[in-house]
Amino acid sequence: MKLYFQAIFYLIALHCFALSAMAQKPDIISVNNPVPFSKESLPLSELNIVEAIRNHIIDTAEKKQAPARTNYSATVPKTGAKYTMLAVSGGEVLMGSPDDEKGRLADEGPQYKAKVDPFWMGKYEVTWDEFKPFLITRTARKRDGYILKQKYADDFMDLISSPTSPYTEMSFGMGLEGFPAICMTHHAASKYCQWLSSQTGHFYRLPTEAEWEYACRAGTTSAYWCGEDEETANRLEIMDPEEKRFGYEKIGSTKPNPLGLYDMHGNVMEWCLDGYVEDRKEVLMKQDPDTNVFVNPYIPATTRYPRVARGGSWYDYPELCRSASRAASSSDWIVQDPQKPQSLWHLSDAHWLGFRLVRSPQIPSAEEMMQIWNSGNVHHEEKKKK
Repeated sequence: MKLYFQAIFYLIALHCFALSAMAQKPDIISVNNPVPFSKESLPLSELNIVEAIRNHIIDTAEKKQAPARTNYSATVPKTGAKYTMLAVSGGEVLMGSPDDEKGRLADEGPQYKAKVDPFWMGKYEVTWDEFKPFLITRTARKRDGYILKQKYADDFMDLISSPTSPYTEMSFGMGLEGFPAICMTHHAASKYCQWLSSQTGHFYRLPTEAEWEYACRAGTTSAYWCGEDEETANRLEIMDPEEKRFGYEKIGSTKPNPLGLYDMHGNVMEWCLDGYVEDRKEVLMKQDPDTNVFVNPYIPATTRYPRVARGGSWYDYPELCRSASRAASSSDWIVQDPQKPQSLWHLSDAHWLGFRLVRSPQIPSAEEMMQIWNSGNVHHEEKKKK
């Protein structure tokens, strides 16, 4: 039955397109000290833009002196869209799942301990209200060699690389106002974080896998934050055990986890900052063999695929929405894109994928910010071989 609905969905998607168109294993490094780009490899204008944003963030931090553990609500300055960030205290989390957990897959183990610093996380998944203006209201302005004359300037938001126009209606008719944004690439999600940072003076980015799982579990060790029972999880979250859902729900439609975060299981799957590797502990141990707890672990990606997405979606069975469940992105998520080359911004087949914001108290260097905000813009492995 589920395959039948999937076939119908893709036939509709193909019709929309017809109308609109007629792991080498990377190094482990702390997210608070990522591998920077070399200045020699950066376009001068791009580095100046990030340096300007960083100065803005530093100035904002000095002026506001906000407490590190305070929840807050805000609006996107240029659009008025509302969002809420919850303060998450740092601590340790046992990553992955035990061998006997129902639905467990091999890439969830072996388990290991991770420690994360305090951070803020979006109370809800990023909505179309927040994300769509980023896609449609800005005009790309290429200024090779442009140098900002001021400490920071109003127009550096327009200098951030802009998305191309979507080639079809990317909500696929499932709803816009109050609904989670979907179908964006890892790069598009990261550039939204940069765009928002440039306006607010706060350093926003995607969460690392460790931050995401720490926040999802909220101090629990069970399969779901609400326990082991799939029926309870299905009642409290948005998933598809009966194979009958046709789309996502509005944010905040269910119950929050103990930290106050909504839709950590289901609704839409969420991008993480990390590249995907099957055995994370193996790679971590090669980086730091003498520790039992990995601090702020982050696995930077070196190819466009695979990347990590977490949380499962409205289209998934409960077992795929567990706290430890992981998804690896692939080119199948963009197979229906009719463009050549295929979009760096939009995923034609990821109608169950979105993202959630994290705000980091640490302010890294401009080169490190470049790495974080542009980690989705890496060449395909196939291109590298050429």
